[in-house]
Amino acid sequence: MSGREPIVKIVELHKHFGALHVLNEVTLSVECGEVVVLIGGSGSGKSTLIRCVNGLESYESGTLVVDGYNMPSTADPAIGADKALLLIRKRVGIVFQQFNLFPHKTALENVTLAPILVLKRARTDAETWARKLLARVGLSDHAAKYPSQLSGGQQQRVAIARALAMEPKIMLFDEPTSALDPEMVGEVLDVMRELRSDGMTMIIVTHEMAFAREVADRIAYIDEGRIVEIGPAREIFDAPKNDRTKAFVSRILKH
Repeated sequence: MSGREPIVKIVELHKHFGALHVLNEVTLSVECGEVVVLIGGSGSGKSTLIRCVNGLESYESGTLVVDGYNMPSTADPAIGADKALLLIRKRVGIVFQQFNLFPHKTALENVTLAPILVLKRARTDAETWARKLLARVGLSDHAAKYPSQLSGGQQQRVAIARALAMEPKIMLFDEPTSALDPEMVGEVLDVMRELRSDGMTMIIVTHEMAFAREVADRIAYIDEGRIVEIGPAREIFDAPKNDRTKAFVSRILKH
């Protein structure tokens, strides 16, 4: 990796949901252009971690820096925090398990909305950009369709185009294929492979282990709110060092 500062730098992050210590002293750095995949069981803290990266979840203590901006914590409501949060969210795109598209707007309208409202782009410019993005995810012929007229895989690709419309520096994916029928998973993963080829920085939560092995620069195994082990995909899958990682990998590779 280069000597530059990481684009995401997390140091000793703590987060609770009531009595549950959902993130426990999490430390992680992500370099520009790197793909980091988070794996672990349900409830281990993976989704909460990436939601902290773009401010959808707050945290109590620790440090979280995104592209040079300090993410404010609930323990430190600093002056200007809202401005910092807005700047971070402009730089970070996120794709969820559920597509969260506006059902009353077409695919094209879903993709153009944020650039018009947030980036203040002219509608014609936003539509030109949106059509390029829909073409990029293989949906040129579906721009005028409403979400109800699209398959799950198509809706998720619209959601990816919508996130890309803000020209983010970082893309977060929270189980982007978990709500899809098996035959639709591949079309979404193909788009993510293209983003990797283009050098997009990505943090991905997924249960698609073959895909994780293929695209990840590093894989982090999270258990009970802690990063138990992190390393190259081959190391994590073929020669994990930690006993908990070994048990998890052995279990998932049997399925």
